[in-house]
Amino acid sequence: MDKLIGLLAGFVITVISSWRYVGIALLMGIESACIPLPSEIIMPFSGYLVSTGALVLWGVAVAGAVGCVVGSWLAYALGAWGGRPLVERYGRYVLISHHDLDLADRWFQRHGDITIFVGRLLPVVRTFIAFPAGVARMPLWRFTAYTFLGALIWCWGLAWVGLKLGQHWDTLGVYFHRFDALIGAIILMGVVLYVWRHLRHLARR
Repeated sequence: MDKLIGLLAGFVITVISSWRYVGIALLMGIESACIPLPSEIIMPFSGYLVSTGALVLWGVAVAGAVGCVVGSWLAYALGAWGGRPLVERYGRYVLISHHDLDLADRWFQRHGDITIFVGRLLPVVRTFIAFPAGVARMPLWRFTAYTFLGALIWCWGLAWVGLKLGQHWDTLGVYFHRFDALIGAIILMGVVLYVWRHLRHLARR
């Protein structure tokens, strides 16, 4: 795992050092398109470059947030025009019913704003939250607005920490990996409970 993280860090450093703000937007776009490229490396290194005077903090944050929005549009579209038909047709084979889709639709209609906003501030969740929003076909303008707001706070915060850490920016990733494991465990527990509930329902029928 450490070797993989080292390779990713090298890739991130090369792209941002070469393309600056465009590189930040590109990398954050990749992360938001359901490809787990750690923003915990991208933004702190960008913050380090701010400390050297090569970049500006708000420029870094806005570039990261714009990249998040563009990448999230791709994941949203995949969920809306690819994922939803698949779920409607084959979802029963993985215990996802039309009733579950209806519940997801209602949830994103009523609570989609806060779900997207908070999801953008959580490791792991932020990478994949756009896809279920697309499946539920949350209104695109609301999805875009709250994605940008949440991503702007996330990107600014990580870049600010990188700015303060300076040459030690890479130590931040160690702490976030602990949060990744915790959130991953919570998600796994949720999946297990979901499967158990559906199996129990089928057994009763």
